[in-house]
Amino acid sequence: MTLKLHIIICSTRPRRIGPSVAHWFHEFTQKHGKLNAELIDLADFKLPLYDEPVHPRMQQYEHEHTKHWSKSVAAADAYVFVTPEYNYNPPPTLVNALDFVYKEWNYKPCGFVSYGGTSGGLRAVQIARLHVTTLKMVPLMEGVAIHMVAQKIGDDGAFISNESIESSATTMLDELLHWARALKTMRA
Repeated sequence: MTLKLHIIICSTRPRRIGPSVAHWFHEFTQKHGKLNAELIDLADFKLPLYDEPVHPRMQQYEHEHTKHWSKSVAAADAYVFVTPEYNYNPPPTLVNALDFVYKEWNYKPCGFVSYGGTSGGLRAVQIARLHVTTLKMVPLMEGVAIHMVAQKIGDDGAFISNESIESSATTMLDELLHWARALKTMRA
């Protein structure tokens, strides 16, 4: 059984680094070969600030953007959030996207590829991990933290990885696979 992984680009601002990091991670995941990975960009969904009149656990969505997002989230067995750190927090686009739906996230694992300056986005991930537990998700302890990310972007705009980052990515993907298999049985 091939499990579906959504790699979600969480930053939507102009001139963002997230797509470079996410494209690298998507290619890395394909080489890993154990999950069917799809790249998802929050910018493509153009989600406004949460605007549904009924609580998301009821799944009574009125807006097309919510229905589109719900379908995308529901299609995956696991997620990796590629996220920067904004003022020690995850970007508001990630928080908003998480809150738009509820049951679609339930009983699925998630990992984080974070990036930033000295902290590598770790403070944002700590907060995001707390957030996803309220959606009945299983956040992995393992993750990929990319410190001083601007120094790892080549002249062509592509992310330049290294052995330490790739080792962390392999460990996280292996763990994500274990959890995705186990949690799929809970959702059946």
